[in-house]
Amino acid sequence: MEFIIVMLTMVGGACISVQSAVNSTLGRKIGAYECAFVSFTAGALVTGLLILFFDGEHSATVWDVPTWKLLGAFFGVPYIVVMVLATQKIGIAFASVSVVLGQCLMSMIIDQYGMFDNTIVPLTENRFIALLFLILSLYFMFQSEKQTSPAPITVKE
Repeated sequence: MEFIIVMLTMVGGACISVQSAVNSTLGRKIGAYECAFVSFTAGALVTGLLILFFDGEHSATVWDVPTWKLLGAFFGVPYIVVMVLATQKIGIAFASVSVVLGQCLMSMIIDQYGMFDNTIVPLTENRFIALLFLILSLYFMFQSEKQTSPAPITVKE
């Protein structure tokens, strides 16, 4: 079961890369904030349909949970806007590795302390080494970017 979950999260990660590529192009045309608005609006509509047709029963409603638990949505806005701007300047791969490093750093802090009512998962030596490898990969990508800076390929619409 864990293997299937890992594969699904990899598919989710691939979707984020495609989203970044599409949003980068859209953001150049209409602006980063407008692009974020379009992305969230379309996402809200799709999610609404998923809820309507596939969602089951839950023990609580949105109105029953503490307000701070509803703040998660606000953290998606900086991500979309930053990615729209960053992918135009540094490319999708470099921006994605930077995002993954940021996610891992924050995730390990959240796990270590069980923040936001999450399960405590201690920072082990292996997790720390994995983090170092991510930092190393970002370093190598940065060095690669400094050495070669090819002209972006434009796609005709």
